[in-house]
Amino acid sequence: MTVPVLTGHSSIAGRSVAGTGSALHAIAPDTDEQLDPPYSQIDVDQLREATAAAAEAFVTFSRLEPEAHAAFLETVAEEIEAIGDTLIERAMQETGLPQARLLGERARTTGQLRLFAEVVRAGEHRGVRIDPAQPDRTPVPRVDIRQRKIPLGPVAVFGASNFPFAFSTAGGDTASALAAGCPVVFKAHSSHPGTSELVATAIARAIDAHGLHPGVFSHIFGPGRSVGQALVSDPEIQAVGFTGSREGGLALVRASQARPVPIPVYAEMSSVNPVFILPGALRGDVGALAAGYVQSATGSSGQLCTQPGIVFVPRGEQGDAFLQAVSEALRAATGQTMLSPSIAAAWREGVETRDANAEILARGSDGDGPHAPAPVIHAADLGSFEENHVLHEEIFGAASLVVRYGDVAELVQAASRLEGQLTATLQLSADDNELAAALLPVLERKVGRILANGWPTGVEVGHAMVHGGPFPATSDSRTTSVGTLAIERFLRPVAYQNIPDELLPEALRDANQWHVPRFIDGRREASA
Repeated sequence: MTVPVLTGHSSIAGRSVAGTGSALHAIAPDTDEQLDPPYSQIDVDQLREATAAAAEAFVTFSRLEPEAHAAFLETVAEEIEAIGDTLIERAMQETGLPQARLLGERARTTGQLRLFAEVVRAGEHRGVRIDPAQPDRTPVPRVDIRQRKIPLGPVAVFGASNFPFAFSTAGGDTASALAAGCPVVFKAHSSHPGTSELVATAIARAIDAHGLHPGVFSHIFGPGRSVGQALVSDPEIQAVGFTGSREGGLALVRASQARPVPIPVYAEMSSVNPVFILPGALRGDVGALAAGYVQSATGSSGQLCTQPGIVFVPRGEQGDAFLQAVSEALRAATGQTMLSPSIAAAWREGVETRDANAEILARGSDGDGPHAPAPVIHAADLGSFEENHVLHEEIFGAASLVVRYGDVAELVQAASRLEGQLTATLQLSADDNELAAALLPVLERKVGRILANGWPTGVEVGHAMVHGGPFPATSDSRTTSVGTLAIERFLRPVAYQNIPDELLPEALRDANQWHVPRFIDGRREASA
């Protein structure tokens, strides 16, 4: 294929559109170099062209036959891969992330598109339930009622800074919305506009190859305070996907609730992902445990939403030995380039605040370049942690806090006072089962995913994964942004009562030509 040329323009329903607003440039975080081309930002009137096209596309896209729909998602994955090294090289320039990390993230992105293609073919997400009529039932006959889930409508997706592929242009929010049958208006993140544009061209090629309405996907650049807010407020948009800061997520939630007709916002915001090291875990290989912690806390410069920001460690000699091993491992660590100058500045501000409120346990070394600060781990006792809410706050980057605890009761009490989180991790042995059993009911109410004897970084994309959690980890704890269950965010149930068979949607007709899994009278229908 011909390698795409960066235009610096938005793409609205397949058309390259120069914005009327000021231009933005990507900044190479490892050198502070300004990268070309400049990206012009659209205005609100131009945005409305994208949302109107998405509404028009919804009419046909929401009714695609399963095989055609699945094939489209697979073609998007193929087109992303076909860009080849050009995509990886641009992402390295714009994010400072290493090649190996980006290759893995691209594979995760194309893999989840193919996984959603399988979901579309299987049809479980359509949620078909049929209660056939029972005219002879007494004392009142039963009417024929059939239920399915339908797409909500056009979805607004906001790109994330820390995952230029997996939570960006064709990432999980876009993939799950498209799989549900919802057109997407995507607002690119300003930190990696070239990377985003390249992926957007892949989606556009797939749309064209399958003869779909071009309004199925639009890719826009614009200021968050005007265009971003207007996107959420636009009456054609029916749901929002967002990954970013708590401030940004809550601004979108407020905008959605201020509409004449409010819409759901699925915002992943902040999480410190507590790790509970129970006494039995310290009777094993303390050095390996410490190395795992430091690697999880500092990998990708700590810029992962599941980075372990707080680790609870028992007081006593074994806990002291663990902290000594952590200190040695961290002092050998070197800072990695952060995603942008602004993220590095926010990290430094957060660390300065924590310096004033907790002891520095250990600090690594600065890395090369202007935005590769030394990773740091602080320490505090449980009493200080509970009294000082500053110590509960997320620092986005390679910074973590060790909290020393005494007995079981105070650890359970501390867990109950934490904010909602994406994850919680138990490091334990069989000797700790009684303590773990006391913690689990508390953690179930606080987090979306509970791990044992691992580290929270590294999120498997599959059918059982939950990447979500109670506020403020997300704005809606009932769902996930990773895994096949993510498709449920963009669907709603509709019941059809006594509708003639020839007027029913294909999935509800007696013939079931799409071979959709169905429940008849509460029992799964035998496969055809």
